[in-house]
Amino acid sequence: MRVEHPFAPVFDSRSRILILGSFPSVRSREEGFYYGHPQNRFWRVLAAVYGESVPVDIPSKKRLLTDHCLALWDAAARCDIEGSKDSSITNAVPTDLRVILDHAPIERVLCNGQTAARLYHCLQEPLTHLPALILPSTSPLNAAWRTERLAGEWGKALI
Repeated sequence: MRVEHPFAPVFDSRSRILILGSFPSVRSREEGFYYGHPQNRFWRVLAAVYGESVPVDIPSKKRLLTDHCLALWDAAARCDIEGSKDSSITNAVPTDLRVILDHAPIERVLCNGQTAARLYHCLQEPLTHLPALILPSTSPLNAAWRTERLAGEWGKALI
């Protein structure tokens, strides 16, 4: 099924690190914001890295990002996808990262998992010339990584 990305990137003029996911899950699209599935550990990992409470609503999630000079978006603007399966993504059209890069001093790109990295490396890195660090996915499907271990690995890239 062809799906269009439903929400805007989060960033401000102080954002230095861009975190890219692949494409919002069905649950995230229903919730209206990134990493909306309660079993995805993205927000718990960021909160642990920065020693903050886990944000529970969209304004506090945006605040966690901007307070720490982070930008957040996805690599695909639209794609064919079955449900929420990253492995099913085909015919991806990249997001236009100039929306962020023209307004924020991005120094580093971090990819949340292999699919985000593959999409970024193929579709966007040739234009941005910013290499990306691939971080272990915060998805519940990445069961080999417990939240504490994820926070340790993500913390090395974020701090």
